[in-house]
Amino acid sequence: MARRYDTNDATDRTTGLREAASAVRRGELVVLPTDTVYGIGADAFSSEAVADLLDAKGRGRNMPTPVLIGSPNTLHGLVTDFSEMAWELVDAFWPGALTLVARHQPSLQWDLGDTRGTVAVRMPLHPVAIELLTEVGPMAVSSANLTGHPSPEDCDAAQEMLGDSVSVYLDGGPTPGIVPSSIVDVTGKVPVLLRAGALSAEELRKVVPDLEVAN
Repeated sequence: MARRYDTNDATDRTTGLREAASAVRRGELVVLPTDTVYGIGADAFSSEAVADLLDAKGRGRNMPTPVLIGSPNTLHGLVTDFSEMAWELVDAFWPGALTLVARHQPSLQWDLGDTRGTVAVRMPLHPVAIELLTEVGPMAVSSANLTGHPSPEDCDAAQEMLGDSVSVYLDGGPTPGIVPSSIVDVTGKVPVLLRAGALSAEELRKVVPDLEVAN
């Protein structure tokens, strides 16, 4: 039976974050608010939990799960060949709606799907998300919807779709907006905008003028 906690209530928030952290450590799924839409998350280093996440969404391995982190410092243990321009993007836009596709450390024992040696990573601008991520470490997080359905702007919509496949729901009220994060590939010499979302190419070029836009 799924448990749900109102993170706008101080007592419920404390209990909910504790229960969510325990669930993640047990390899279970949680739903959490972010600065874009609600996400369904699992321990990024538990291949079984990530597989359960993909199953809950009805999503294939060909669409690997992004990773959310609670601090830019966490990147040092996750990625390699991270350029100066990539760090400039982190400094300018994190926490926030910017996802960076980077090469992950080859020594990492995780299975996020068919990533081909890369990871899509982001630090969300949401206090509940950051508090949970700081407690449990990197989480595999995807939008908390069934594949093909709209991304949820509130906890009700997420719970209606995902039900008891999720152990803990953290209800932070409606999210600030449904515009997804912008995705920039930083695996090459020049950053490439793969998806324009909350941040436009013009905004990104104020920091990295050489940014290219994928066709």
